[in-house]
Amino acid sequence: MTTNTAKVTIHMVASLDGFIATKDGSISWLQSTDNYEKGITLTEEAVAAFIRSIDCYVMGSRTYEHALELGWPYGEVPVTVLTRRKLTTDRNNVEFYAGDPDKLVNEGLKPKYRNIWMVGGAMLTKDFLRRKLGDDIIISIMPVMLGGGTLFFDYIGQEQALHLKDVTAYKDGMVELWYEIKKD
Repeated sequence: MTTNTAKVTIHMVASLDGFIATKDGSISWLQSTDNYEKGITLTEEAVAAFIRSIDCYVMGSRTYEHALELGWPYGEVPVTVLTRRKLTTDRNNVEFYAGDPDKLVNEGLKPKYRNIWMVGGAMLTKDFLRRKLGDDIIISIMPVMLGGGTLFFDYIGQEQALHLKDVTAYKDGMVELWYEIKKD
């Protein structure tokens, strides 16, 4: 596989006011009980097919710890956790990486995988955007305003043009915005 066919999608779930966690780090607000009549209902089959399309995940250590707490939604798909902390795992599909993100993505992941998803957190997202490692960005906005906490975007320090590829509204009130990150 060549690196030209591989794609990195940056994905994050945020509140309407742009937070990915509450002030105390909670993500309990991720489940919505809202009911939007015109929204799409996701079937288990559609979710399973979508998840099968992802070849590997990249995440920060806090996202990794949250995923373990929530019941590990990534199955046996390869996961690389970027961290400088000494973490351990009993999962065969998880590896920890403390090196250069550019080298990881361009030399480690893109030659092996076609559909790479970077799924959090805020510092890693900013780093990927600054380094221009993403091809698409998908923001799932939940129907809640948290009023404070960990911001998804905060002072990235550079302007970035985007192209809207799709918008999807779901029955639970979540709205998904899918953008292509325009290359210079």
